[in-house]
Amino acid sequence: MTTFTDRLGRLCSLLAVTAALAAAAPARATEAVAQYPDGAEGIMAGAVPPPGTYFLNYLTHYTAHRVNDGDGDKLPVNFRLNATAEVARLLYVSEYQILGGNWGAHILVPVVNLDYDLGPFSVRQFGLGDITVDPFILSWHWPNFHLVTALDIYLPTGRYDKTKPLNIGANHWGFEPVVAGTYLSDSGFEASAKLMYAFNTRNTDTDYRSGQAFHTDFFTGQHWGDWTAGLGGYWFRQTTGDRRGGTDIGNRGQAFALGPALQYDFGGISLIGKWQHEFVSENRPQGDKLWVKLVARL
Repeated sequence: MTTFTDRLGRLCSLLAVTAALAAAAPARATEAVAQYPDGAEGIMAGAVPPPGTYFLNYLTHYTAHRVNDGDGDKLPVNFRLNATAEVARLLYVSEYQILGGNWGAHILVPVVNLDYDLGPFSVRQFGLGDITVDPFILSWHWPNFHLVTALDIYLPTGRYDKTKPLNIGANHWGFEPVVAGTYLSDSGFEASAKLMYAFNTRNTDTDYRSGQAFHTDFFTGQHWGDWTAGLGGYWFRQTTGDRRGGTDIGNRGQAFALGPALQYDFGGISLIGKWQHEFVSENRPQGDKLWVKLVARL
């Protein structure tokens, strides 16, 4: 029988606050399961813009007041989390084509403020998060469909302290193949999805390796004029257990979130706002996320 003491002892390794933060740069549990911040994309997720250089800015805030066990039940422990991230992304799309798709590259640099209470811990952290790079993005375009493939690489650049149960940085490398598609009908109906699969290296400070995970951001809605509105969210599913010292210790996470999204285009700039509520959460915090995203051509 699993006692409360056992469950509390596992808490620091099962938290996955990746869900907390902005694109590819979350505040994280010390031993989290993915570095991508689920829900960062949605509207036109599979449509890379035409050749050029673009600046994208993600501002997000995540709040949670409960953390769940593997059955989705609230753990009886003092828990409060507020995490805010400001992430700058530079995207370059070239006219050079490979297999008919335009080659591109991007870099994302996050700054994170993490504020939480967990059991006896009360921690405030502020600093650089884990930087994301991708030197090989390919994108294709048809009259009503757009497709992109990529391989994002997460660098262990974020602030990290192994004595803390949650950290801004993950202290390990991450590799994530990406496939995203967008269908946009002549009448303005859109359906988009971004599919990802995460691989993590070992955290050498703790001899802990987070499990592999499949996750997807999605959106469906309607375009009219300069406006787009609909519903979007994410689904996250850890496919292999976490490992400590080479031993599988489980802690597989799962989450599902859904909420409204709205986009307005003006003067060559796109401004996106969205809210996402986590309806399902296992071995993770459960809370709500707000996003504001800006896209502009330089």
